[in-house]
Amino acid sequence: MEQWLMVIQDIGFPIFVSFYLMHRVESKLEEIKNALLSLSKV
Repeated sequence: MEQWLMVIQDIGFPIFVSFYLMHRVESKLEEIKNALLSLSKV
């Protein structure tokens, strides 16, 4: 049981951090896309 807990801790935390960072980057990429689209209309 302890071994499974260690595996979950070792793998779960990096996965959580990765998803959080991808979410942050996705919102910033969306802002960049909107800015580029607005520049192309000018």
